[in-house]
Amino acid sequence: MNIIDIHTHGIGGYDTRRATEEAILKMAEIHGSSGVSAILPTIYPDTIQVMRENMMIVKRAMDIQRSEKQIPSSPPLLKGGGGDSPAAILGVHLEGPFLNPHKCGALNAAIFIEPTEHHLEELLDGLEDVVKIITIAPELEGATRLIKKISDRGILASMGHSDATYSEAETGFNAGARGITHIFNAMRGLHHREPGIVGFGLLNQDIFIEVIADPFHLNPKTLELIFRVKNRDRIILVSDSVKGTPPSFPPFTKGGKGGLEGKTQGVVDDSGRLQGGSMTIAESSQRLIGLGFEEDAIRKSISENPEIYLV
Repeated sequence: MNIIDIHTHGIGGYDTRRATEEAILKMAEIHGSSGVSAILPTIYPDTIQVMRENMMIVKRAMDIQRSEKQIPSSPPLLKGGGGDSPAAILGVHLEGPFLNPHKCGALNAAIFIEPTEHHLEELLDGLEDVVKIITIAPELEGATRLIKKISDRGILASMGHSDATYSEAETGFNAGARGITHIFNAMRGLHHREPGIVGFGLLNQDIFIEVIADPFHLNPKTLELIFRVKNRDRIILVSDSVKGTPPSFPPFTKGGKGGLEGKTQGVVDDSGRLQGGSMTIAESSQRLIGLGFEEDAIRKSISENPEIYLV
């Protein structure tokens, strides 16, 4: 089974921010050692120049990986990983910079920019082939037009870091958005008078949703809600791992506890704010199975579903 993580910023002391090719390859190695077959290194929002520099480093790491024959071809022939090989680097996920500053989460809101075609051209010029996903807030002025431009280029538009209403999210979907970035996290919540982007993500049976399934981002009952309501063919587990994410957690036991005894917080900053996920998707999927979630649904959410999404 090929395990694919479409949202990972870093792991084990390495990340995509002002990194080196060696750091990106080390990320792939650590993910591969946990059983992850393929990854999309995820670029933090920054100035266009800095984001492009980070993207070029990932592109060069991809070239090194292929030239050294560390991994075989890109999807749909995904191999690699499984504990013996580095995870295949498939391209990049740009988390921004067209995001809502009111829903910045752990990201730097001061760096977000307006979603204009000019900014998109500057960002992608010469690097279109490496960009697989762009996260964008659909309610921003100009975002709907940009979602269409992104989709027309063959890049997946994912809605996130957003204060979108249900209607605004639906408009984004109709413009071409095909995913929602880490549902529930850094976005307008579910309200009985305004179901918002979360409600749209759960009820629309065609849009894919990312889910961070470590012990800290979503309550187990929220995860249960997702798997009961949402089309299971459209759920994708992601790590959203960061530089401070440990390379591995101890094995999980029945009940999903293993390695968590006494641990009360995930990867946080000095103020206690979550910075990112705390485990790989190979580990978070084990956790969910240990909590009693249906194994077939969990396996689809880390393998078949992300592969279909990317292809």
